Amino acid sequence: MAEEGLLQSHTEDLLASPNKSSSSSSLLSEISDASTRPFVLAFIVGSCGALAFGCIVGYSAPTQSSIMNDLNISIADFSLFGSILTVGLIIGALICGKLTDLVGRVYTIWITNILIVIGWFAIAFAKDVWLLDVGRLLQGISVGVSAYLGPVYITEISPRNLRGAASSLSQLFAGVGISVVYALGTVVAWRNLAILGSLPCLMSLPLLFFIPESPRWLAKVGREKEVEAVLLRLRGAKSDVSEEAAEILDYTKHVKQDVDGRGFFKLFQRKYALSLTIGVVLITLPQLGGLNGYTFYTDSIFTSTGVSSDVGFITTSIVQMSGGILGVLLVDISGRRSLLLVSQGGMFLGCLATAISFFLQKNNYWETGTPFLALVSVMVYFGAYGLGMGPIPWMIASEIFPVDVKGAAGTVCNLASSISSWLVTYFFNFLLQWSSTGTFVIFAVVIGLGFIFTAKLVPETKGKSLEEIQSFFIDSPPEDSTIF
Repeated sequence: MAEEGLLQSHTEDLLASPNKSSSSSSLLSEISDASTRPFVLAFIVGSCGALAFGCIVGYSAPTQSSIMNDLNISIADFSLFGSILTVGLIIGALICGKLTDLVGRVYTIWITNILIVIGWFAIAFAKDVWLLDVGRLLQGISVGVSAYLGPVYITEISPRNLRGAASSLSQLFAGVGISVVYALGTVVAWRNLAILGSLPCLMSLPLLFFIPESPRWLAKVGREKEVEAVLLRLRGAKSDVSEEAAEILDYTKHVKQDVDGRGFFKLFQRKYALSLTIGVVLITLPQLGGLNGYTFYTDSIFTSTGVSSDVGFITTSIVQMSGGILGVLLVDISGRRSLLLVSQGGMFLGCLATAISFFLQKNNYWETGTPFLALVSVMVYFGAYGLGMGPIPWMIASEIFPVDVKGAAGTVCNLASSISSWLVTYFFNFLLQWSSTGTFVIFAVVIGLGFIFTAKLVPETKGKSLEEIQSFFIDSPPEDSTIF
């Protein structure tokens, strides 16, 4: 009997070995299967959009003095140039949902890329401040649209098991754009830097001729016959897409049966309450948790605590990029919810450590260690943000809303993000004057509340089709959303 048991155990181990090998190579297999030319080109276009976003956000910081000197403009004029981007973001947020629903995902990418290029050239050839502002406003509008459009398009075309990694990797390029512009801004004139900033969009424009429309949008507008053909282009001519196409078409028909003619306000029905709450809270949480305060005033944080700005910027950029890369690798393995919780926990600790460093510096405690603590706190904050809270909130928002309200939901979430971003940017200096320690304690409390919200209400969406996720939220909302 003992020999029989050993034989059985040995046989089970032999059978388990290929399964383990298969499991370890499943991600590479999925990537290989998804690497059709249309999918790769579509992913490149989405990544170029995120890269363009990063270039736009990072442009004003390294060019301030040179623009002011060359055009002889005041600090107030340059402040308007910088802040008008936020005005454009709000305008873009208001129109993004309707525009993408009306003309489709690909045509909207055409529009945003062209506007961004025009904006960059307006800045590059500006002789007066008004043309600078026009260019920046056009960029803001485009970014306000593409912040919603990019994650939605990539989510809708990606295979379910690669959806998270593709979305995270695409959004990682926003950080790359910021870092590249910061670096180039030290050696390249501001007009030339504007020309270089237009390159991501200029490169993606020819690719738009070769990328397919979202199959979910095609189903929504009644072009059912094209859905399977587009899926075959995305998945490969030899792939069996009949089940995926049927699921998309069936769920779209199910959603259409519930159309009640209320348009935008249909989103505010009770059955969408959980989805809308999760989307708005996750997207505004980084902003209300101090992201813009850290991003725009990192130099002030370092200077006030005695840290070298050059050392601080280099180390935090490396840490944020490393966190983003790690998030890409883990998002489809550990899941969205787990990464969100780890990310929020890290941001909470970063805010708390920043508050402590300001407290120590103000009261002349541990003077030799305060700069190191401040540097570590900022590194922890940005590293944790890159790991999860950077890409995942928009990824989840693009997954949980059905196609009939996705445009309206994108508008609401994008608008909430833009307004919360403006609030923190505007009031941050006032808060620092009130209490630098108290400011970061407030940010820590906000993120701590977000951690509790995520733990209690945000479900896991890894490995589920979009239709399964949306049906879960809308057709049978859970009593306990912590298990999905």
